[in-house]
Amino acid sequence: MDIDPTQPWGLAIDYAGRATLTESGHTIHVNVSDTSLSSVIGPDSISGTYSAVNVTAQFTETGEGGAVLRGTGRITIMPVGADPVVPDRTAVQRAVAAALTDFATNAAAYVALCAQWQQDDGNGDGDGTTPDPETDPVTDPETDRDTTD
Repeated sequence: MDIDPTQPWGLAIDYAGRATLTESGHTIHVNVSDTSLSSVIGPDSISGTYSAVNVTAQFTETGEGGAVLRGTGRITIMPVGADPVVPDRTAVQRAVAAALTDFATNAAAYVALCAQWQQDDGNGDGDGTTPDPETDPVTDPETDRDTTD
């Protein structure tokens, strides 16, 4: 991701802290927000410190059969002492990288899950939709119940 050096957070965000960008062929939604419950940005009345800021990046991709995979990344920037959080131009870049990594991890897990299931043989009786006992010894195919203790 290219960082825009003219922007405090490395990309142009709207008044609500949102932005959309395209990275590695994905449309990624970014949100920069503080963790306070107040609409006023100021130090906490009890602790005297400012809230941390979260930078999140997330996206979804939809595939065949209604399959949806997500990628999510979050970077939290803590205030230093009693000062407010200073914008970090690399925070969005790191959140996007984390979202892309999360997506790749989820895709690999989905492929592994699908590999455990046999293909339907096409005769209409539903055979081939149970886990292969060779790869999933936990399921007893005779009783279709979990055999773990």
